[in-house]
Amino acid sequence: MITVNPVTLEGQGVRLEPLAQEHRDALVAAATDGQLWELWFTSVPTPQEAAGYITDALNGQRLGHMLPWVVRELASGEIIGTTRYHDIVAAIDRVEIGYTWYATRWQRTHVNTACKLLLLTHAFDSLGCKVVGLRTDRFNTGSQRAIAALGARQDGALRHHQARRDGTARDSVMFSILAAEWPDVKRHLVLRLARHAGD
Repeated sequence: MITVNPVTLEGQGVRLEPLAQEHRDALVAAATDGQLWELWFTSVPTPQEAAGYITDALNGQRLGHMLPWVVRELASGEIIGTTRYHDIVAAIDRVEIGYTWYATRWQRTHVNTACKLLLLTHAFDSLGCKVVGLRTDRFNTGSQRAIAALGARQDGALRHHQARRDGTARDSVMFSILAAEWPDVKRHLVLRLARHAGD
């Protein structure tokens, strides 16, 4: 059975630092780059919601079903977004990766691949997970493409599955990576980052 505790993860130019209330202003600044809360199918908080967003994440951590981080880009030193493990089911060695968003200028860069490599490496190699899940709103086609590009396999869709921030119900498109698939996925992600560095 996995045991999940706050930890700092670093590599490929980013650092994942355990989320704290002191990160509120930096997360507001990151979300303001692109007015990300206007994307109705994402969980990005408005500036007024940021403190509550952090409180909810930390409550989830205290209850054992979430582990949230902020994403710091090391060259600039800026906090550029956030991500977390969620729906942690320790008894079956499962975590999901989600609640991930980045300031607009860092989207479609190496950052997401770097963060996912850190999170997946920690999940499989350090925690001993048997599976890592990822999910997204069926209307978030960009996120679906990004998840598939990581090497995750689509499991299907759960209809009327989860409440959006505005209270409407979403269909969730579910993906996963099994422990047996991790070596190939890891090789794929390392090569993606090497190609990006060479561009």
